[in-house]
Amino acid sequence: MRIVTIEKFLSDIARERPIRFSPEQVAGFTNNYSTVLGSGGFGVVYRGEFPNGVKVAVKVLNRISDKRVEEQFMAEVSTIGRTNHVNLVRLYGFCFDDTLRALIYEYLENGSLDMFLFGGAHTVEWEKLQEIAIGTAKGIAYLHEECQQRIIHYDIKPGNILLDPDLTPKVADFGLAKLCNRDKTHVTMTGLRGTPGYAAPELWRPYPVTHKCDVYSFGMLLFEIMGRRRNHDPDLSEPRQWLPRWTWEMFNKGELADLMAICEIAEEDRVKAERMSMVALWCVQSSPEARPLMSTVVKMLEGGIEIVPPPNPFQFLESSSPDLAAFGESTTGSDSSSTVQSSEPCYSTARKTTFEIEIANSS
Repeated sequence: MRIVTIEKFLSDIARERPIRFSPEQVAGFTNNYSTVLGSGGFGVVYRGEFPNGVKVAVKVLNRISDKRVEEQFMAEVSTIGRTNHVNLVRLYGFCFDDTLRALIYEYLENGSLDMFLFGGAHTVEWEKLQEIAIGTAKGIAYLHEECQQRIIHYDIKPGNILLDPDLTPKVADFGLAKLCNRDKTHVTMTGLRGTPGYAAPELWRPYPVTHKCDVYSFGMLLFEIMGRRRNHDPDLSEPRQWLPRWTWEMFNKGELADLMAICEIAEEDRVKAERMSMVALWCVQSSPEARPLMSTVVKMLEGGIEIVPPPNPFQFLESSSPDLAAFGESTTGSDSSSTVQSSEPCYSTARKTTFEIEIANSS
């Protein structure tokens, strides 16, 4: 009896890590790929089910000899395959074969957050949106600060935040993710990463790239949660077209309450919504070192620390094209960097806190 218990324990431990499946098994899970959940440049996602009844989502990568496909496969297996967090999608297994490259994830029937923010078919109470924002922040904080090797996601956006039956958020799609040793102050970039409109400025300007690029993307996500609209809407009149900059202008004029009313946020939710907007403004600061750590973002959203008024995050746009700023068009570059100590600028507590920041050398 004791040996049976130990064997079950070892079996459960083994199931915590991604399993390698055969092409025949994947075909069986998906009933010969009969139900398509979605598709994109990477390939097609099919609905599937394990023999024990557990539902899965099977991402089949394009069957082309493309280095980018191989990089995406390795990125997803090496990053999300190492994690275990309630706010990260779970990778059950994969298939790597001459005829099939596939990733098998847990199935989340509510789909992605963008369907709830922009689809029009779903309505979510503000309190639940607040919980989704905090849960997503916790998932990213885990990637940055709690994994043995830091994981940079590079593509935080509503379409990559999946929701379970209780609307608990789970960060997904690690095809662009990269592992980074904690003693490295910046990451060397090869090729473009991120999605226009969410990508941080350093991804398209000659600045070092750090995990703070995820903080910027999360800030852009926060604006969309707060406004329950896309950040850029060309059908609106100026200055409402680009929500992040409009939020700054309203904040700078002391008119955030008016913005909350325009966004149809109920009176009882406006204090939290204003807090969320200030957190977003801190997250999208143009300088990576000015952005808070994601663990700090969680505390800010939860109301555990006081938020100091943020500086203008869009000052650098005065000499840039507004279109580039709005859509995050990117070119990449690298530079040497160093690590310094600085007081966290965006909040205050009874005890002064310091943290490491990454900056480019002036030389």
